[in-house]
Amino acid sequence: QVQLVESGGGLVQAGGSLRLSCAASGRTFSTNHMAWFRQAPGKEREFVAAIRWSGGNINYADSVKGRFTISRDNVKNTVNLEMNTLKPEDTAVYYCAADVRLYSGNGYSRRAGAYEYWGQGTQVTVSS
Repeated sequence: QVQLVESGGGLVQAGGSLRLSCAASGRTFSTNHMAWFRQAPGKEREFVAAIRWSGGNINYADSVKGRFTISRDNVKNTVNLEMNTLKPEDTAVYYCAADVRLYSGNGYSRRAGAYEYWGQGTQVTVSS
């Protein structure tokens, strides 16, 4: 089992910044990729960004590319999401997820169903 706990959400004005953190514990050695997803009211959960647990193979959704940065902290065992130039459409509950599947090369998944472990989510609200 892998336990994930998100933190850092909140209310911010458009153009502002927030930093989300996901603390991982348990059988983290089994983790292959970590990702952030988000879900707005009435919408499906969507992929935001992913990173290999060992670092590298970083990928972003087009909607956040150039504004969001995903990173790993090997000392603290966290995955972070730095969010800049936030827009009202970024408002959602943000979830951290872990995928234990092995992929060839730089493979990874953007499907929520591929991720076995999830955090409880943290609310991000961007006001206009």
